[in-house]
Amino acid sequence: MPASLSLPRPDRTLETYRTRGAQRTWARPERPIASRVAYAAAHVVGDPLADVDPTTRTAIDWDATLAYRRHLWSYGLAVAEAMDTAQRGMGLDWTASQELIRRSLAEARAASGVIACGAGTDQLAPGDDVTLAAVERAYEEQCGFVEGEGGRVILMASRALARVARGPDDYLRVYGSILRQIRRPVILHWLGDMFDPQLAGYWGSADPRAAMDTCVALVHEHRAKIDGVKISLLDAEKEIAMRRRLPLGVRMYTGDDFHYDSLILGDEHGASHALLGIFDAIAPAASGALQALDAGDAVAFRSMLLPTVALSRHIFQPPTYSYKTGIVFLAYLNGHQTHFRMVGGKESARSVLHLAELFRLADAAGLLGDAELATERMRRVLLVAGIG
Repeated sequence: MPASLSLPRPDRTLETYRTRGAQRTWARPERPIASRVAYAAAHVVGDPLADVDPTTRTAIDWDATLAYRRHLWSYGLAVAEAMDTAQRGMGLDWTASQELIRRSLAEARAASGVIACGAGTDQLAPGDDVTLAAVERAYEEQCGFVEGEGGRVILMASRALARVARGPDDYLRVYGSILRQIRRPVILHWLGDMFDPQLAGYWGSADPRAAMDTCVALVHEHRAKIDGVKISLLDAEKEIAMRRRLPLGVRMYTGDDFHYDSLILGDEHGASHALLGIFDAIAPAASGALQALDAGDAVAFRSMLLPTVALSRHIFQPPTYSYKTGIVFLAYLNGHQTHFRMVGGKESARSVLHLAELFRLADAAGLLGDAELATERMRRVLLVAGIG
């Protein structure tokens, strides 16, 4: 049933907004998705009743967090665990990440879900005394933990390495050392500085083309240890250029939350797979589009996925690293959690106007599963902001 409420506009007036009515029914796949490998980087649900300072201590609602992973698996998506979408480095520390990884791997085994887990160096405290050797040891510890728990590694970009490295050779040394020790092929994770300003100049250069040269050289040298490369630069041309340089058998996983529709569809030279934060929020539509692609129906693929792009661009607008707030807010609107509270208190990272526009765009994309529930929850958030 359609529902209505008053939503704020930028000119400080209110509009009566009426949801579009019957929402689209998204079918769950009857068989594994085959045309692309698609990971959704999953968020965590904070525990609002934990008596802790949310800015200094992590408290997770484990039941709701694991239920959301089951939701993603039910739509045929893989889960990328303990990544930046889970607020890694922005409220989720390494200690909490270990528990998250351990629990999620057990849940994946029970649900026959595909999962890969982030391993980085975030146990290192920032400081001038951090060395390349310390970065290597930190990577070794985290990769060893993930593989020791039976998981596959996503080798995350390292803030510590970005601080201490003096050029491309230092990146090649550290990554080469880790890749020689790894048991199963990893996904390399190149996160642009729009997602994390502390990663500026990654791969030893502020020039993305030169950085790409270093990353591609690493991939060619260690191709047997690399399943694929996840690139998050929000630049489709750069992704396509790098995709065409990867060795045969090494996947490009798009992390471009602005252009994922065309990058996944691909061109005559190839296509990208997916490892995306937005797939957490748009799982039903992403699954439907990929099922259409499996059936060879590019028109249906576009019709399902294109309406989600405006929503994604809104959620990932600058400052891009605050996108987690929109991801969690949509999960709240859709009843996947009972509250809009976040680890680290990040529910305050986006304005009420931003959240109101997110509501409109999610409705337009057919991603409000229960319009009445979503409207009531949107109304509650507005009331807290003094909007009746």
